[in-house]
Amino acid sequence: MKKLKVKAIVSIGMLSSISYIMMLLNFPMPPFPNFLLVDFSDIPALIAALIFGPLAGVLVEFIKNFLNYFTVGSATGVPVGQIANFIAGILFILPTYYLYKKLKSRKGMTFALIVGSLSMGIFMSVLNYFVFLPAYTFFLNSPAMSTTEMRQLIVTAILPFNIMKGLIMSTIIFLIFIRMQSWIDKQIVMKSM
Repeated sequence: MKKLKVKAIVSIGMLSSISYIMMLLNFPMPPFPNFLLVDFSDIPALIAALIFGPLAGVLVEFIKNFLNYFTVGSATGVPVGQIANFIAGILFILPTYYLYKKLKSRKGMTFALIVGSLSMGIFMSVLNYFVFLPAYTFFLNSPAMSTTEMRQLIVTAILPFNIMKGLIMSTIIFLIFIRMQSWIDKQIVMKSM
């Protein structure tokens, strides 16, 4: 039992480091605005969740964003972007984890990844409308966006971007998962012993 805890802590630390590095390797995706950046840092968090449980995935997301804030900083001085990234990651990995845990098959993983992508896209649109976009404008001391401007930005950029990002990540995760499925399932069985 103690050996498993040490293995989990070390693995979470390693996956957090990999996730942090992947977060730094971000890039814009045309035709979306340049402030919407694609990175693949949720992949290690999902792997942690699949092997060690949902709390491990959340910890990887937290550590990655904590490191990012203290090394890269934030345009607003407040970690609005890191908080948004943390919540987006959780909205992606938790539904994926829970659905895969119930379905435990390749089809189940495909369905879980699609639901995770849609969850991230839809809920981040709502949170951007009510929380993150107003927070950015407040902390940057810029004029507040009108309701129409926010809706248009969310519908034409944020929602499709998050769904597209989720589907790109899902494709990569699924390709990794095909190779690692038996190993992941073995780790889950060993953890439950």
